[in-house]
Amino acid sequence: MKKILLGDNFEVSPLGFGGMALTPVYGAVDPAEALATLHHAVDAGVTFIDTANIYGGGSNEELIAKLLETRRDEVQLASKFALVGNPATGYTEIRGDAAYVRTAIDESLQRLGTEVIDLYYMHRRDLRVPIEETVGAMAELVQAGKVRHLGLSEVTSAELRTAHMIHPITAVQSEWSIWSRDVEAHVVPAAAELGVGLVPYSPLGRGFLTGTVHAADLGANDFRHNIPRFAEGAIDANQSVVDAVARVAHDLTATTGEATTPAQVALAWLYAQGTKFALPVVPIPGTRRAARIDENLGALSLSLTTAHLRVLDEAAAGVVGLRTKDPSWVSQGRE
Repeated sequence: MKKILLGDNFEVSPLGFGGMALTPVYGAVDPAEALATLHHAVDAGVTFIDTANIYGGGSNEELIAKLLETRRDEVQLASKFALVGNPATGYTEIRGDAAYVRTAIDESLQRLGTEVIDLYYMHRRDLRVPIEETVGAMAELVQAGKVRHLGLSEVTSAELRTAHMIHPITAVQSEWSIWSRDVEAHVVPAAAELGVGLVPYSPLGRGFLTGTVHAADLGANDFRHNIPRFAEGAIDANQSVVDAVARVAHDLTATTGEATTPAQVALAWLYAQGTKFALPVVPIPGTRRAARIDENLGALSLSLTTAHLRVLDEAAAGVVGLRTKDPSWVSQGRE
């Protein structure tokens, strides 16, 4: 599988894997099945594996450590620091102070059972701490050999520019999909200008764009209940976006003779955006099922026409509800 170069000459698979899906944020997880899914991802060529110290209270890093025991040389490993709490029950704090950066990396390395993390992200911006302090401490980790490349998650274009002057930034990880396009206004153009790659998380709209997620199906502990666009009323209105994706998938199936799914269309749309904005884009969809990895890989050979892109753009314009309860939590609320 052809690799993609993010910033700072960091080479990864063109599709990544988001590890958060293998924690109980969407319901119970079978550890054996989760590990089997990770192995299948690497077998299939999806070698860019993304996790964070916060996922499962550290259990996600410990799960990935079992994969790394025998396959470390095959994996481009990304992890993150800054959040305190739990994705399922809510975060309690954000920390970007230098002391925390130094502590967090050592704890992650121990859980992951490795000596170095390939790409280390600041998960969220601690507004109490100058970004110069946070990124300066991250740069020290590179010098110490604990980290190879630096990344930032949900930063503004100004924060990205400041950070990049301190140390080369390899990637920005932000939510980006057909129904989450706010990063296109400032963050994506800045990344393209600086030679920084974009790593979209939730590229399938937290599963919604696949057409398989319905309000009645969300369990009591599903964290999507906290997202405004999944609220009662909004989720029904947003079905029009799902319908548009499904129409494009149906049209591609009919014209090419190859079965095309909504998930593949949603991912192919992101690759098309990468071409439009002239920057490397590596989505990191997560899943618990190995078959979904094979399905997602089908997006790499999919080409959307101008007409298809127009249909999707028009549908995206009608999305109801914010992508987060607190806009300041993400770049959208601070630009």
